[in-house]
Amino acid sequence: MITIVDCGINNLRSVEKAFEHLGHATQVTRDPGVAARADKIVLPGVGAFGAAMKNLRDAELVEPLLDRIAAGAPFLGICLALQLLFDWSEELGLHAGLGALSGKVVRLPDATPQNPDLKIPHMGWSPLHFPRPTRLFAGLDDGAMVYFVHSYHVQPDDGEVVAASSTHGAEFVAAIERDNLMAVQFHPEKSSSVGLQILQNFARI
Repeated sequence: MITIVDCGINNLRSVEKAFEHLGHATQVTRDPGVAARADKIVLPGVGAFGAAMKNLRDAELVEPLLDRIAAGAPFLGICLALQLLFDWSEELGLHAGLGALSGKVVRLPDATPQNPDLKIPHMGWSPLHFPRPTRLFAGLDDGAMVYFVHSYHVQPDDGEVVAASSTHGAEFVAAIERDNLMAVQFHPEKSSSVGLQILQNFARI
């Protein structure tokens, strides 16, 4: 059973439908007790960092999520949820995150005279590059295309957690993987066959 956690600003149905299409049972919850018993957790997220963290705290979901990560349950963060795993974000002020990984969240680079057409948010299809083999991206070739919508990106203190990168004005971290903890900046549920392969890889862990 894959438990999809509702932090109040998620695109839950599309993620749920993607797993259902792949033949995996899911449940959607905001109940901290259910999250605390989850075999596998998916945390989707869209919107602002501070609002999402407030929702998680108000729903008393922070401790169950961190406990399940520490216990070794497979965990997949999607889009904003990748950012929430880190110590803090500079989006609309400074906001503390879950602190499951050391590092920060900063804004993507703005347009420059050398790159005047660069737009924020980064929205659309971009290729992934893989610095090392990982379970999440098994079976995918370097350059696989996925769909992004974001204005901020993570800067991990430990570069060894980086599982994929992409480029928008400059190279940025597109995914992390450390043991059972995985997260992606893009939307696998909107990334066609590549995204389905990623979700299938996670479901099979």
